[in-house]
Amino acid sequence: MTPEEDPHLALGAYVLYALSPAEEAAFENHLAGCEQCHREAVGLLETTARLGAAVPSVPVTAQARARTLHAVTHTRQDRVPHRPRAPGRRVLRLALAASIAAAAVLGGIAVRQHVEADDARTRAVRAEQQARTAGAAITEILTAPDATVHTGSLAGGITAAVVVSRDQARAVFAAYGLPALTGGKVYELWYAAETGDVRSAGLVTGSAPNGSHVLKGSPADAVAVGITVEPAGGSPQPTTEPLGVIPIAT
Repeated sequence: MTPEEDPHLALGAYVLYALSPAEEAAFENHLAGCEQCHREAVGLLETTARLGAAVPSVPVTAQARARTLHAVTHTRQDRVPHRPRAPGRRVLRLALAASIAAAAVLGGIAVRQHVEADDARTRAVRAEQQARTAGAAITEILTAPDATVHTGSLAGGITAAVVVSRDQARAVFAAYGLPALTGGKVYELWYAAETGDVRSAGLVTGSAPNGSHVLKGSPADAVAVGITVEPAGGSPQPTTEPLGVIPIAT
């Protein structure tokens, strides 16, 4: 049975824009009076949109693009070969499935790009807010009336300093000349008590370790600040020899 014999069969081709102008006009006349075809057409469009939003992006390789363009340039588009037995609903169903899959891929790429752009903007805003907060804290500690400056040298002759405000129960570590670490390593700061106990004072974060960093926790019971190289994420206790120890006892 052909679309001429059964106009319902033209629904898939109509959704795919595969009908000739005359066939399209004829089917639209049928569509105006066929509630079933109207519901199916709306449903197919909604399904395509949902699939496009749900399917993750699929990268298209340069080789696949080249093969597609080659096939297009070598395929005649002027007429459709006549077949003795029209495949009917099966061909339309397969064509519709291919169209939905293509729309899903393109929709998935657009959604993925939008989400990635939003994530990048969120990370940038968060990083700016953190930088502003850290900068304000450093300024408060450095300008505190009771601030004391303690300097020392780290391995390799690197100069470092710790500024302590006992009233604010905070401290700032600064170093210039620390090399950037690779291989999943990070600098970690430590408070050392008079008893010899040590506790983490936070990580020196960022790709450029040089500069000022607010130490984590209060320096109230600390007599020195040390720095070590630890695995990414830090360690509960030092796992390497300290690069240096700066006394901060008054």
